[in-house]
Amino acid sequence: MQWKKASTVGIATVSILAMLGACGAGAASGTTDTKKDKGLEVIGTNVKYDPNHLVNDGKPISLEYWTWSDGGVDPVYQLAKDYSKIYPNVTIKVKKQTWDDYWTKLPLQLKGKNGPAIFNIHNSYDALIRPYAADYDVDKAQLEADYPTAAAHEDSNGKVKYIDSVINTGNIYYNKTMWKDAGLTDADIPTTWDQFREVAKKLTKRDGDKITQAGFNFNGAYSGLYQGLNYQKGTLLFSADGKKANFDNTTTKENMQFLKDLYDKDKVGSVDFGNEYSDSFGQGQTAMVYAWGWLEGTMKEKYPDIDYGVFATPTFSAADQTPFAYDRYNGESTPGVNKNQSKQQQAVAQDFVKYLLANDTYVRKAVEGLNSFPAKANLQNDADILKNPVMKAIQPRVNRLIWPGATPATVETSGKVAFENVMQNGMSIDDALKEGQATMEKDMKGSDFQSAESKYEFFSEHK
Repeated sequence: MQWKKASTVGIATVSILAMLGACGAGAASGTTDTKKDKGLEVIGTNVKYDPNHLVNDGKPISLEYWTWSDGGVDPVYQLAKDYSKIYPNVTIKVKKQTWDDYWTKLPLQLKGKNGPAIFNIHNSYDALIRPYAADYDVDKAQLEADYPTAAAHEDSNGKVKYIDSVINTGNIYYNKTMWKDAGLTDADIPTTWDQFREVAKKLTKRDGDKITQAGFNFNGAYSGLYQGLNYQKGTLLFSADGKKANFDNTTTKENMQFLKDLYDKDKVGSVDFGNEYSDSFGQGQTAMVYAWGWLEGTMKEKYPDIDYGVFATPTFSAADQTPFAYDRYNGESTPGVNKNQSKQQQAVAQDFVKYLLANDTYVRKAVEGLNSFPAKANLQNDADILKNPVMKAIQPRVNRLIWPGATPATVETSGKVAFENVMQNGMSIDDALKEGQATMEKDMKGSDFQSAESKYEFFSEHK
């Protein structure tokens, strides 16, 4: 998420600064739409954007863009300024809200005629904003060629209302100092869960029966972790028709037992060793945690002195075997267009969205601000981006990550309760999974949720 917790073929994209340097007086005046007079160049790979046209017939127009993020996280801030330099008649006003206020006020505004023309989207609120979002006016084939995950967002008519700008998934973060103190080197980075267990044991320290340093701490991370483990074994999170949770099954049982054994048998951690794995890691009490890209923001802000590294989450398969999926992913969404705004506002909003989609600068800024992997194909092998250890860990696996769709919250919350019932309340795994399944079914009753799992390229390989 946007710090709320708080085919790779392409051509070089012309930078906005270079474009602006070539603009000249013709572009500023808005009196011509010829490429020769404007001096601008087409940007993009498959989705192309040609700035050599008038926007809103050159007449002044002001649009609002709503977001919950600041300019260091949301790339639209900068791209809106760049767009207005190309089209001085267009003003895009950014209006920031707090997270809670945003999701209270935005739906109300979108119902009327005066809501923002453009708005930030978090896919967990898909059902709330979808009725008010216009379909993108972008060629489907071009969009899919540039953004491979776009197909997962298409409706039955092949239309999208937003796609992923960047994506993220789970990795293992490890304390480099603890790693070295345990006599471990880069050669010891585990690729299988069996190897991981042995490494975690070496990283664990005790004073008698008391753990003073956890080798692995997943307290607070179970809901995300179990989903990835199930996918590794080819088990879907939802039923064949995509409408019902698939929690109470043999794979979930196996994986919960595996995690329970890490604490009870291997004793590399404990449910009593802090409720929040990220704080335990940041405070130098835990050697390894499973976390998504947002952890880097937490570490920079709260724990800048911890020297840590990142490696890809192990699998149950041998190194030379490919699992059904390495993990699930989730994406940061491109902006939505308000279908209830005026035709003029919508036309400019659609033009701005196409400008974003064609522009590598937009995705690069999202990668940097959100510590997430580019969803745009021509940037997925970019040397500068892959200098980041999180990006380097994700890159080899990106085609084997699955998106389940805008998953109902109960899949995580009920999964968490089931884990706590087993680990803290002494409930049997069978009973906990049965109760969790029942809660998920109750919470999803009447929902129009439809899993996106069937859109996964390797869907046919599931159990």
